[in-house]
Amino acid sequence: WATWPVMAGLLVGPRKSGRSLLARIFVSKSGGAMVDDAELASEAAIFHAWNRAQTEHRPLLIVADRAPPEWTPRLADLRSRLAAAPLLWIEPPDDALIELLLARFFERRLILPKPGVIPWIAKRVERSHLTLVRVADALEMETTRRRSPRLSIPAARATLGAAGLLVES
Repeated sequence: WATWPVMAGLLVGPRKSGRSLLARIFVSKSGGAMVDDAELASEAAIFHAWNRAQTEHRPLLIVADRAPPEWTPRLADLRSRLAAAPLLWIEPPDDALIELLLARFFERRLILPKPGVIPWIAKRVERSHLTLVRVADALEMETTRRRSPRLSIPAARATLGAAGLLVES
């Protein structure tokens, strides 16, 4: 942030991608501030936070689902300020990250996948952070219902198929 042309940046990414967590870490390390879910926040509040960041020389991170021009604030002054901000983008997860996220979600939910289950799922679900959370939630509910933390490909297929979470490989 010390090299940003202005004291504010725009962090854009899909829901459940960790963008709010990254922003909170940024705030704790930089002493700055953040506006989360900026599209839902008051444009006047974002505008004043922007100006305060410049005046106090403290960084501001604005977190949003989309970047301008997809997100178009009505306040012309806010639009021009956002256009000057560096854009930080979180992309949808790639194949390697999908497998790592599934492994992490399963570990946190105490799901014990058999060998090959995670790569099998990774090839058959939508490439989005939100879908991966939904997959883990559905499988957690199923393993809890069965009272067994073990997860096989047939069980994953049945559960994810019933939940509408499988796509063509």
